[in-house]
Amino acid sequence: MFHHVKELQFNARVSEPDPQFARLLLEQFGGGNGELKAAMQYFTQAFTCRQAHPEQYDLLMDIATEEFSHLEIVGATIQMLLGPVNGEMKNAVETNPVVQFATGGERRNARDLLIQEALAHPQFLVLSGGGPTVTDSQGVPWSGAYVNANGELSVDLRSNIGAESRAKIVYEYLLKFTGDPLVQESLRFLMTREIAHMQMFSAALDRIQPNFPPGVLQGDPRYTHTYFDLSDGAAVRGPWNQGKGPWPEGEWRYVRDPIQEVRATRGLTDSPPGDGKSEKKVEEINHRLARERSQVVRQAVPRRRNQWSSYAGDKPPLEQAS
Repeated sequence: MFHHVKELQFNARVSEPDPQFARLLLEQFGGGNGELKAAMQYFTQAFTCRQAHPEQYDLLMDIATEEFSHLEIVGATIQMLLGPVNGEMKNAVETNPVVQFATGGERRNARDLLIQEALAHPQFLVLSGGGPTVTDSQGVPWSGAYVNANGELSVDLRSNIGAESRAKIVYEYLLKFTGDPLVQESLRFLMTREIAHMQMFSAALDRIQPNFPPGVLQGDPRYTHTYFDLSDGAAVRGPWNQGKGPWPEGEWRYVRDPIQEVRATRGLTDSPPGDGKSEKKVEEINHRLARERSQVVRQAVPRRRNQWSSYAGDKPPLEQAS
């Protein structure tokens, strides 16, 4: 159940209309890294957590709901930056006022700028009538393909950290394109909340142990620690190809001549044992994690009768299942 509160989470304000920046800000309304994408991604991910992982469900739904509130802040800012364009568009007789409002006034060579905008992005005003559109700044419609939801928390949380990182940098770039101090204040707030969400998702990921590699299966120990030097020139070494890797045990194995390695090992099928866990140890971990992760879901999700919400006097889900 959702309840809409008319006051914005952060009071969006603008100093004056700026339709050109309003179009840029559409990136955070209907773009691939925007607030709608984030809201729908976390909202979708939350469904698989509802019964099996109630704490993460609460986290995902809280942040998804906040992202919808951020979408409202962005939409409100876009609408105010468009100023009275919507009203002027309804004046089917006079065209000159639209020219002035859409470009910020005569001082900016209003008619020439509007013609330039119309030629490059005719949908911005012609189809929207002076309001936000569920598109990016180039008029590309929002798509559900932007949403990443794999049903595996160690994967989804990493996707979310990446999503918040990309949204943060978009706000960082947008700040360079407006000199309006009030708009900048809103953008800084939204950018800062992306940072906060990154921290929340990182903390939730840390609660899942082990969480590397993502998922359950550990991978073949012959290849998990191997780095292939596939570039010409001087070798570049670093913590990504030498020393201890992100595993409890084992070090990187650096292959300086991958062609020779592939030929000598018959296409890597005869590769030497890995420098970390033995194949037997990996198999034991795979079976243990598979049982543990599967058991968590099985114990939480009834096999037969089930309900999404609980109310006073309801039987516990496990009693319903028996």
